[in-house]
Amino acid sequence: MKVSYHGHSVVKVETDNHNIIIDPFINGNESCDLNASTLKVDVILLTHAHNDHVGDTFEIAKNNDAFIVAPNELANYLSAQGLNAHPMHIGGSKQFDFGTVKLTQAFHGSSYEAEDGSIIYGGMPAGILLTINGKTIYHVGDTALFTDLKMYGEMNDIDIAFIPIGDNFTMGPEDAIHAANWINASISVPVHYNTFPVIEQDAKAWANQIKTGKGYAMNIGEAIDL
Repeated sequence: MKVSYHGHSVVKVETDNHNIIIDPFINGNESCDLNASTLKVDVILLTHAHNDHVGDTFEIAKNNDAFIVAPNELANYLSAQGLNAHPMHIGGSKQFDFGTVKLTQAFHGSSYEAEDGSIIYGGMPAGILLTINGKTIYHVGDTALFTDLKMYGEMNDIDIAFIPIGDNFTMGPEDAIHAANWINASISVPVHYNTFPVIEQDAKAWANQIKTGKGYAMNIGEAIDL
């Protein structure tokens, strides 16, 4: 299984049978190396409804007839637009043919701005625990620091965690260090930084401060074998 990082909060997971993408913000994301019109995935996982996370879900899903898993209200909205979306809620887990998804808490907002300018309520934001063949990936989503992250670390054997460090909209580097140490993943990867000037951060400096497991600032397009 390969796990790759593609700027902002975009994470791709490739297994023998499935290509999965999390929060596919590609167009408008200058740091992303992917092309939404040619991307081949069969599963899309969404943490929340903000446009910089839903991103190119509509185009990708339509091009690939992809299956979407998202928080309840967001999934229902996507289904109403003709996409194949499965709704879940915080604390719930479900086994799919590609792996098991469990949604965790995230302290943030969640709304989608449609093309006509209307604001669609996206329900509760979430983090995603994705377990495939005994390996667990934790995409923390957009969130502030909160102590239940320690509980998630204690309850799960997490191989790799993607943790926002950008500040302003999410926790910043100092809080994210606490989060990484609590989550206690084998590898902690910073995300949600440098996409916009207001969230510019030194990812390598952050990674060097992680005390549990390994902090690692992935390059755009870089993949890790799990």
